[in-house]
Amino acid sequence: MSARVLVVDDVLPNVKLLEAKLTSEYFDVLCATSGEEALSIIARTPPDIILLDVMMPGMDGFEVCRRIKADPRSSHIPVIMVTALDHPRDRVTGLEAGADDFLTKPVHDVALFARVRSLVRLKMLTDELVMREVTSQSLGFRPDGPIMNAGEIEDAFILLVEDQERSANRLAEAMIPVGRVELDLTGESALERATAGGHDLVVISLGLAAVDGLRICSQLRSIEETRHVPILVIVDESNSRELMRGLEIGVNDYLVRPIDRNELVARVRTQVRRKRYAEQLRKTAHQNYRMATTDAVTGLYNRHFMTSHLETLLQNAEQSGRTLSVMMMDIDYFKRINDSYGHAAGDQVLRDFAQRISRNIRGIDLAARFGGEEFVVIMPETDTDFAVMVAERLRAAIEQEPFHINTTTSQAVTVSLGIACTAGHPASLESLIARADAALYQAKNEGRNRVVVARD
Repeated sequence: MSARVLVVDDVLPNVKLLEAKLTSEYFDVLCATSGEEALSIIARTPPDIILLDVMMPGMDGFEVCRRIKADPRSSHIPVIMVTALDHPRDRVTGLEAGADDFLTKPVHDVALFARVRSLVRLKMLTDELVMREVTSQSLGFRPDGPIMNAGEIEDAFILLVEDQERSANRLAEAMIPVGRVELDLTGESALERATAGGHDLVVISLGLAAVDGLRICSQLRSIEETRHVPILVIVDESNSRELMRGLEIGVNDYLVRPIDRNELVARVRTQVRRKRYAEQLRKTAHQNYRMATTDAVTGLYNRHFMTSHLETLLQNAEQSGRTLSVMMMDIDYFKRINDSYGHAAGDQVLRDFAQRISRNIRGIDLAARFGGEEFVVIMPETDTDFAVMVAERLRAAIEQEPFHINTTTSQAVTVSLGIACTAGHPASLESLIARADAALYQAKNEGRNRVVVARD
């Protein structure tokens, strides 16, 4: 896995040493010897990960980290602080500044590469979500996705898997300021509890007696319900090999015994904050996708999505030799509704009309608003006879029940429908739509409220 790494240290030999190690593993390395230079590089050429020295003259590493995390353009870039300081207080200060991990000088190669690769994988996933958000904003959607919230986390739901009861109780008590803790004192039901959903974080001891803690981590990463839930593991100082394997599996963070309560709380808050940030990006991307593909009034798919989908279905139909039908419909005398009751009433009729379409077609069919009061239904693997049956059912559903304009007024509505099928005809989108449209206008010319099939 290759990535762009920014190394920041005011001591040039330290920079050159890390640069040589990372380059030998095929990482692209950028270098800075001060906090100001690092921030300038990040603004010009954002790296995938930052190795940041703490003790630097002028702007120290803590302040550099705070500025990186405060900028929405760089807040999602992982920061590993490289320091000779090993006091828990310094770690907590770094975590509160936004650091993702720590490496203590002298830096061991195995630990360096494992942590860099683990955090780069995480950033690649976040990058995809951030890119979708930026694209959505460029298309005019509201920027609902926030930057990573730096506020306190007090309502998290955490699953703690630890079979040493006294240790488990101490850890749970320490995490009370962060939220609610669910205990699993054996590890045997950890997977079942986690997949039940709702957890913001899973904390797992890798020293479990009855089960393999790494196996639980692996299973959590392979199941859809828990794939995005962060995992924080607890390891003994002598168990570095198991930790490396955990990072390769996809563990997000770790704590080494003996555990400092403040560092535990800081790391838990960091993981929960990052999870919620990613969830918000996914939610916003999904909402923006729906806005880009659906009609705002009716909730059906819009014309752009319909034509793209129809192109794909036509290719599949041509390859499989199966028929595909298109139903085009137009509400009869719709202008009279707008003129008599206003456009708000007209929109209500369109919404109710769309709901009746949805209730009278199959799950594999796709309904879309074509424009104005025109609608289209695409019916895969459907011949003309079946399409006519569906169209007649829909026509009757529209005619037989008046549409409610308001609480006291109803309006009878009818619809004209045209059907075109690919059987025996060139399967091009333009010709199929044109034939269905011609059949629709024939239905209107012949008196409306009827179904007409396009001529061969």
